[in-house]
Amino acid sequence: MTAQDKGSTLRIMAQTPLMDRCDRPDDNPFRGCRVHFVGIGGCGMRGLAALLMREGAIVSGSDRQGSPHIDHLIDLGARVAVGQRAENLPEQLDRVVISAAIKPDNPEYAAAVQRQIPIVKYATLLGEAMRARCGVAVAGTHGKSTTTGLLAYMLTLAGLDPSYVVGADVSQLGGGSRAGSGPAFVAEACEYDHSYLKLYPRLAAILNVDFDHPDCYRDLSAVKASFAAFAALVPSDGLLVVNGEDRNVPEVVELISAPIETFAIDNERADWRAVNVQSFRGQCRFDLVYRGRKLGHARMKLPGRHNVMNALAAAALATHCGADADAILRSLSTFAGVGRRMELRGISRGITVVDDYAHHPTEIQASLRAIADAYEPQRLWVVFQPHQHSRTRFLMEDFAKSFAVADVVLVPDIYFVRDSEAEKQAVSSEDLVSEIRRMGGDARYLTSFEEITAVLGAELRPGDCLVTMGAGSVYQVADQVLTDLSRRAASGAAGH
Repeated sequence: MTAQDKGSTLRIMAQTPLMDRCDRPDDNPFRGCRVHFVGIGGCGMRGLAALLMREGAIVSGSDRQGSPHIDHLIDLGARVAVGQRAENLPEQLDRVVISAAIKPDNPEYAAAVQRQIPIVKYATLLGEAMRARCGVAVAGTHGKSTTTGLLAYMLTLAGLDPSYVVGADVSQLGGGSRAGSGPAFVAEACEYDHSYLKLYPRLAAILNVDFDHPDCYRDLSAVKASFAAFAALVPSDGLLVVNGEDRNVPEVVELISAPIETFAIDNERADWRAVNVQSFRGQCRFDLVYRGRKLGHARMKLPGRHNVMNALAAAALATHCGADADAILRSLSTFAGVGRRMELRGISRGITVVDDYAHHPTEIQASLRAIADAYEPQRLWVVFQPHQHSRTRFLMEDFAKSFAVADVVLVPDIYFVRDSEAEKQAVSSEDLVSEIRRMGGDARYLTSFEEITAVLGAELRPGDCLVTMGAGSVYQVADQVLTDLSRRAASGAAGH
């Protein structure tokens, strides 16, 4: 039975929010708990650290470099060190939290082992936090942060006061995490290292299933098996919301006992649909329809068809959490997105600068199409920083194809993280540039951000749009270009 068939035959209690059957426990498992985060500056880590502090935990941590996010944690009361050393661990600790990227040779990890302090991965602690609430988990190879942020925003505007941890900053919510008084705990569920299998979702969404993380999964079949294990976490009295257009989803949910609802644009059999979709300069409009009944007309600030799909998933989950249609539609019309997802960094001297987190071919293609539609630039420049050598090598041809709408692609060295030294030697940014050129694209390899900003300073002109793209530190190029443009504008004004 396909996901569409299952969603159509099972009776879902849409008028009885699942949250009504979830009680928030009176006890708080984190109050007074002393927790140290190794790599506290990471998106999910810093969000969870902030949430634990709001729950009364005593938090410390470290990261390899400082950032405004770390400064914010310090303002909240965390003790954070820049640089990772054994002496960063406080004398009194109940546990040490590590991300999937932290290895046993890390000095703080080693010190915790020596001192026999319990060590848990980020996902495990996130699961503990979710277990104390009614868990709502958003999974998928693409779109998790935007959908999770949008759902948290919807529930907040609906007055449901959720707790949430988003893997990105949501400026309209004052950050990426919060400890609310309502029963819902919304979390981004990451498939890397099978992290989401540590969660306890009552409601969950699978946005899409695609091959990624070749350092963790051998092939697409392994990815699908992992998502199937995640889907199986949803209990029979919960709800699973899935993409009704994704070709891999039916196999993932084939043996799932939980009720299923589907969302789609083109699939007329889906439970949740966007009908009469229109897009003008990135502003999407559509009729929100649930099982043939129009709930209202949606106007979205976020560009792109993929964001319409994300909105459908968020709307479905929000409805089953108790949000009404008016709150959902109001949220869609005002939600400005999450950090580093098609984020407009600024416009200076007629040049538009956008930053985006996309680091997989499917994401790159969707984001660039949406950006081109939203800004209609004379030329679309892309600075793409590949993330991981293994991903670049396994998906080389797909990466090269994904830049079809770009006029110029500038590629610095690959962001090296998690891969082995052998993997690092197996592929380079020059290989990707060669492949883009072979397919007819204009691509250039430049070793450093400094070289890239120099080229952009010399060649960008009014009417152009620059997109910095990748999961690494490439956003620094966007900031530097805007700084240089502002200086030139000020210099020109002074000259007059």
